[in-house]
Amino acid sequence: MSLNPANNNPQQNSEPDPAPRRKLRPLRGLMPFLRPYTRTISLSLLALLIAAGATLAMPVAIRHVIDSGILAEQAGSIDRYFFALFALAGLMAVFLAMRVYLVHWLGERVIADIRSAVFQHVLRMGPTFFEVTRTGEVLSRLTTDTTLIQYVVVFRLSVALRSLVMLTGALIMLALTSPRLTAIIMLLVPLVVLPIIVVARRVRRLSRDSQDRIADTSAIAGEVLGAIHIIQAFSLEALQAGRYRESVENSFNAARRRIRIRALLIAFGIMVVFGGIVFVLWVGAQDVIAGRMSSGELGQFLLYAIFVGGSTAALSEIWGELQRAAGAAERLVELLNAHPDIDAPKKPVPLPVPVKGQIVFEQLTFNYPSRPEQPALQGISLEVQPGETVALVGPSGAGKSTVFQLLLRFYHPRSGRILLDGVDIANVMPDELRARIGIVPQDTVLFADNVMENIRYGRPDASDDEVRAAARAAAADEFIERLPEGYRTFLGERGIRLSGGQQQRIAIARAILKAPPILLLDEATSALDAESEKLVQHALENLMQNCTTLVIAHRLATVLNADRIIVMEQGRIVASGSHAELLTQEGLYSRLVALQLRHGQAGETLDEALAGAS
Repeated sequence: MSLNPANNNPQQNSEPDPAPRRKLRPLRGLMPFLRPYTRTISLSLLALLIAAGATLAMPVAIRHVIDSGILAEQAGSIDRYFFALFALAGLMAVFLAMRVYLVHWLGERVIADIRSAVFQHVLRMGPTFFEVTRTGEVLSRLTTDTTLIQYVVVFRLSVALRSLVMLTGALIMLALTSPRLTAIIMLLVPLVVLPIIVVARRVRRLSRDSQDRIADTSAIAGEVLGAIHIIQAFSLEALQAGRYRESVENSFNAARRRIRIRALLIAFGIMVVFGGIVFVLWVGAQDVIAGRMSSGELGQFLLYAIFVGGSTAALSEIWGELQRAAGAAERLVELLNAHPDIDAPKKPVPLPVPVKGQIVFEQLTFNYPSRPEQPALQGISLEVQPGETVALVGPSGAGKSTVFQLLLRFYHPRSGRILLDGVDIANVMPDELRARIGIVPQDTVLFADNVMENIRYGRPDASDDEVRAAARAAAADEFIERLPEGYRTFLGERGIRLSGGQQQRIAIARAILKAPPILLLDEATSALDAESEKLVQHALENLMQNCTTLVIAHRLATVLNADRIIVMEQGRIVASGSHAELLTQEGLYSRLVALQLRHGQAGETLDEALAGAS
């Protein structure tokens, strides 16, 4: 995987410039997105050629008008020439409009395809990718970079092709009009082209730097807005505004350096091109005086020279913009080329149907990629029988969540394996595996949608009645019906309109709707009040009767009804048994119970259970 914040800073300043032919190589990565629209591209090129041909024919008609003179006896021929000019203008207008429509349609279509492909690819990336890549960085590539490519590669490239056709046609017509003057113009071309090639290298480096700085601002904004309540609670508005302001200034300074180079390039190109045209026209005027060419031929040559100058100036500007787009394309291609840590097996093995839910962990050892020196699990072996409820208990960092992460195939274990109904999950398609697992996280994730659709994420094909039944089972139906629009109430981003307990009941309803054979609960009732907890606990008990359930327990009240409690510490299993059995061992579990009782964190339910156990 190549995306890393450390790599976002441009390093080209310390590396030699690539060969000129490699400068636009990142743009080749866009070819798969253009290939399906070959017909549209061909039609736009045809329209371009016809419109350019009509434009290039106009100076010829104008030459005949000048040479014939506007005299009464020439009225018939003058009318023909002006009619020809009008016809050429009409032809140019029709095919120019056709080209503009096709090019803009193509630009919108290709960018939509790129955004969809990039986003779909990002969704397949594992947690390691998001550990080293900020969300704002990805959003910047999806928005800013694709918009830049749309403008430059599609729209401006169309102008570049038009300028190239006009330049080629005008040079040919110049040579036919006056080979002598054309030779002088050709001697001036290297004075324009060589500086463009040299300066374009610097433009590309500065463009990559500018895009990276924009990504930094997006990352900071996304991070701050995602934690706005914490920011305001700690009165950090001024501090975070300062961070963002500094990032915006860095982005502005990077853009200013790029703009300055481009402006100098444009000024140089215009000065050289039109300075050369003035010189050539002076020479042509001398030829008219000497009788070596007519006034109409000089007028024709002047128009074609203007075409050459305008096309060359446009190409000089667009070349710099293409360098900028190459930087954006490089970032997108880099994102598309990033590989997920968990690839689909080449020869997947199907899970048994139906899944019984037997889970076996065999000598699991694991280190997080971002912390390779610190083992998260060390030789974990555990067998969970179908329908059994197993609680994982231990201090923070003991490895409880890591067990969930490995079971969901978000990571590869360094050694060992996990079996589901006797099948190694490393040989199972990740989507098929995760379809058999339901999860209720401690930090509930809700989407900016209505209540009905948020619950339906558990099973997208569920009917409205099934969604309501799941909500009733999760003790959520009562508060949902009290919302302004009931199940159609929009919840806002991350469900901000609901309390923590209400959000958690929505998440539980989602898991109940999925009805998975394996259920993962990360302290699913931690945000509920006592009355709601009893209701939801009853719903979960009904659901867990048909499931193999793993529970991460932060409050000991959660584990009292578990069939087995696994005590973990520093990535190892240090004890196993029922609540009553573990209390007699005077180990870590009994110390955790004593600690929670001392601080009053276990609650009334735990007090009663402990009294009964004793």
